[in-house]
Amino acid sequence: MGRRNLEPQDIVRYEEDGPKVVLLDQRRLPDEEVELECRTVAELVTAIRELAIRGAPAIGIAAAYGLALAAERREDLDEAAVTLASTRPTAVNLVWALEQMRDDPTPGHARALHDEEVGRCRAMAAHAAELFGPGTRALTHCNAGGLATGGYGSAVGALRAAWEHDLLEHVWVDETRPLLQGSRLTAWELEAAGIPHAVIADSAAASLMAAGEVDCVVTGADRIAANGDTANKIGTYSLAVLAAHHAIPLYVVAPTSTVDLSTPTGAEIPIEERAPEEITARFAARNPAFDVTPATLIGAIVTEHGVHRAPYAESLAALV
Repeated sequence: MGRRNLEPQDIVRYEEDGPKVVLLDQRRLPDEEVELECRTVAELVTAIRELAIRGAPAIGIAAAYGLALAAERREDLDEAAVTLASTRPTAVNLVWALEQMRDDPTPGHARALHDEEVGRCRAMAAHAAELFGPGTRALTHCNAGGLATGGYGSAVGALRAAWEHDLLEHVWVDETRPLLQGSRLTAWELEAAGIPHAVIADSAAASLMAAGEVDCVVTGADRIAANGDTANKIGTYSLAVLAAHHAIPLYVVAPTSTVDLSTPTGAEIPIEERAPEEITARFAARNPAFDVTPATLIGAIVTEHGVHRAPYAESLAALV
């Protein structure tokens, strides 16, 4: 028996006693479950930048709680919103959540947004599970579980739903270099859910596909452009090319808060460059955090409203 599944409030929450935003420090997982208390917006900004909390929907929720914290502390809300929005430029959920909070920057409103996000995850997971056949062996990249969404998960939520419906046999978990969100976080969540899985090096995916051991690839997203081009953790594009070569479908599972119809194509999505020291402190390094998968390589985009197919310019536009 593994540990229990996390509840949404275990991942991130607002506490009036302080006031403060409390989050599970994902930098310490899987070895330690440690909570981090942020009593100022500046502390929360640091937590987001340093990946104590990460995942597009989850940092959007954290930002919503952060704006509520700023309001309670009678700080300049415009300044707080700008600072929070600048922490992770690729994830559109940050800006979306802050816009939602603009007219009602209260803890109650932030909690409602959190509840709605978890509800969206459960709905999209149910839709995505319909794409799985019996005995599916899925491969996933990075972490798109409850830790990344504030509860239940998008891509990992789909895996959970498929498992609950006896459609999932096994999950291959990419380590996901350079920060190992797969081997540290996704494997940890799958273990808790009792789902059979194995961690693989990112570079092992091709050989597993060639051996016929992968039936589909399932990922989350940090931003989806109007034409369906999708930004996700670096390495997703490589998987998409490999999957296309082996005639394996790649599914993107994400809430509508991740769909950015104001961004026409993936070429306009800003790509966050992180510190080279995350890769090596000795040699010159380049450390883009995300890449963009062209819509032509995506078999389906799944949101809480259902399964969307190409042409995505039409099927995603219908969400608004």
